[in-house]
Amino acid sequence: MPKNPLKTIPSVSEILAGLPADINLPQAYSVRLINQYLDEFRSQARRGKLSATRRDMINATVAYVMDYHIPRIKNIINGTGIILHTGLGRAPISGKHLERLSRRLSGYVNLEYDLPANQRGERNDHVGPVLAALAGAEAGLVVNNNAAAVWLTLNTLAAGQEIIISRGQQVEIGGSFRIPDVIDKSQAVMREVGTTNRTHLRDYREAIGDKTGAILWAHTSNYRIAGFTAAVSLAELVSLGAEFNLPVIADLGSGALIDFADYGLPHELTVAQVMEQGVDVATFSGDKLLGGPQSGLIVGQSRLIRRIHQNPVYRAVRCDKLIISLLEDVLGTYGNEEPVSTNLTLELLTTGREILRSRGEDILAALPAGKQEELGLVLVESEVEAGSGSLPTATIPSIALRFKPPSISATRLARTFRTGSDPVVGYLRDQQFFIDLKAVLPTQITRLVAAISAI
Repeated sequence: MPKNPLKTIPSVSEILAGLPADINLPQAYSVRLINQYLDEFRSQARRGKLSATRRDMINATVAYVMDYHIPRIKNIINGTGIILHTGLGRAPISGKHLERLSRRLSGYVNLEYDLPANQRGERNDHVGPVLAALAGAEAGLVVNNNAAAVWLTLNTLAAGQEIIISRGQQVEIGGSFRIPDVIDKSQAVMREVGTTNRTHLRDYREAIGDKTGAILWAHTSNYRIAGFTAAVSLAELVSLGAEFNLPVIADLGSGALIDFADYGLPHELTVAQVMEQGVDVATFSGDKLLGGPQSGLIVGQSRLIRRIHQNPVYRAVRCDKLIISLLEDVLGTYGNEEPVSTNLTLELLTTGREILRSRGEDILAALPAGKQEELGLVLVESEVEAGSGSLPTATIPSIALRFKPPSISATRLARTFRTGSDPVVGYLRDQQFFIDLKAVLPTQITRLVAAISAI
């Protein structure tokens, strides 16, 4: 060991020289990452604890920097069974949509330009009218997510006034999105009525006063209250709102454009069914049951949508050309008699267990001889959830690949799949590893076979 161990630590320039020439990473960022990693070796050297060789330090630092090689977002195989998995990007987007998007968006586009009139246009005109038609509403507006849609609506229609909401609908969804907090940040005042499990129409009526700005009905999304319960229907709230000239706002959370009961799944109130009850404004997500990109969708009466659109904050939460173009393409899938055949999210949600079983058998048959036994691999029936608070209390029948290899732990096997050249994310249960087929795209079957074969 030299008298000054710090001199054995490689220089930043030495590490830079060891990086691949084609690394897609700004040098300034590479230098920062290198220094971050070398700091630990420097600390060890100062404490007289440095044991790594110079070559070991170079190799380890290069490997660390390569972990940040751009792009870091990778295409993966979702074996969790959760179709609308927030960590994995929620609604999966079909390659066909992306191919069309690439052709349309290369170069310049008419995002805010009216070609026939040769004048400035409005970006919302590309999606607002078709969204309104599908929802059975007078008008539609798109922002960057449903949290923004709810906030913008409340701020526009009830800032400085009270918003009446049932205590049973003060929901919190993933990421600490809480309805009470959103109401507070919208500069409105929350007026709670009823109890957690029982709210009556008289509770709303008694709460209405000179300071009331709106009535809010919120979909409970990721939970249900059962047992000794009472709730006020949307139709009753609409009648009450009309009596007192108050707008009724419905936050639907996921927001379905089709009735999933037609496909053997639990019934979920559709946006059109909500609008048929006379709700003034409804908000919902574009990247959940609708099957599109992250976006917040607002539909309702033209005069109210116009006011929301004119809110100065709209500019801060509006969507760009990528989202608008992709959403336009996805909304187009609902023009078919069977949208489940052209909308990837709907296709995955409605694929039955027998089809998944057949795919699983094909996977097992395509594996190299002995691989099944080596990995302790069998097909099993499973139950999954839609995810992201959609169809919250329902489980969906599925099929999974269950791994119980004798020579490796389930935890290590799961990590091996996640960190492979073609990442596969599954789940652990009872010291076994599972790859559920519910959210595996049909086009990924061959890749999944290759990933299993490589273990």
